[in-house]
Amino acid sequence: METRPLSSTIDEIRPSHDPERAATIQHRLDHLTKPRGSLGRLEEIVMRYGLARQQTDIEAPRKSLFVFCADHGIAAEGVSAYPQDVTHQMVANFLAGGAAINVLCRQHDIDPVIVDMGVNHTFDPGQGIIDRKIGLGTRNFLHEPAMSVEDAARSVEAGIGLARAAARLHYSLLAVGEMGIANTTSASAVTAAMTGRDPAELAGAGSGITEDQRGHKADVIRRAIERHCPSAEDPLGVLAAVGGFEIGGICGFLLGAAACKTPVIVDGFIASAGALLAVGLAPDLRDYLFLSHESAEPGHQVITERIGLNPLLSLGMRLGEGTGAALAAGVIDAALRLYREMATFASAGVSDQTSG
Repeated sequence: METRPLSSTIDEIRPSHDPERAATIQHRLDHLTKPRGSLGRLEEIVMRYGLARQQTDIEAPRKSLFVFCADHGIAAEGVSAYPQDVTHQMVANFLAGGAAINVLCRQHDIDPVIVDMGVNHTFDPGQGIIDRKIGLGTRNFLHEPAMSVEDAARSVEAGIGLARAAARLHYSLLAVGEMGIANTTSASAVTAAMTGRDPAELAGAGSGITEDQRGHKADVIRRAIERHCPSAEDPLGVLAAVGGFEIGGICGFLLGAAACKTPVIVDGFIASAGALLAVGLAPDLRDYLFLSHESAEPGHQVITERIGLNPLLSLGMRLGEGTGAALAAGVIDAALRLYREMATFASAGVSDQTSG
């Protein structure tokens, strides 16, 4: 696995905007056989993708979706409707091709990659899983930091390495999802630490807990924040205090992809918590992100507002796995296909709109 210091990767990330390239893309969009601006946000997608890839002749993207998986010590506090064993059982389901994310990847011609960042289980390497295990799950962050700062950095740098490897394989549109019982609790805690918002506003139903359990979940997060006092000025410290190995992997993956000028589709709430950390480390990263969908988790809107990007879809989903990202990949594919394949007014011999 390629590793590269976090600091040097951050230094490689630059804003994507280029006035000349933007003007070229806009000129083609404006002269396709349609009223100007009539494709709405699809035109925004084309612009952001082309600028990120530094292309005006935009090719069909080669797509891959990375599902980062890990267990969480905070599960011991009863914050999830499911036992921790479900993490490795669902990972096995991913590897067998039977989960929702597998179905959607097949539909949208996406290559899925399953990454073990810290599942409390030993997988057979022959199953095809990518082993980047930092540990057998995090510690219970109600009582001690979820991980050491060193392990937080290791998780981020593992993600960076995976993104760089994907870029070398000529993937031009990447996506991230996750799996880990109790990881909505970690994501809520990361969001609280990075935004200063009350955990009661952020903690949602997750895997399907009751309202009483949700109140308990918020209280656990509040007590953990009070114990560790993580600072938004130190995203790596936030990750170490209350995060997860898969959240760290996602954070690093986004950084590595941006350094390679490869756009990434971010799934829902948990993946977006990784994006929140990554943007905290490298604000220009925003230029390379697509937020796939508006999660039903209440904390997700807080993240999207802080990052400053609008999700592409709103379907009331909260499954995770990367399912929203896979659906959004289909939308992005459609936008790019329209840009490539529609005729212009001139080529089709159709009269363009006139002023007035």
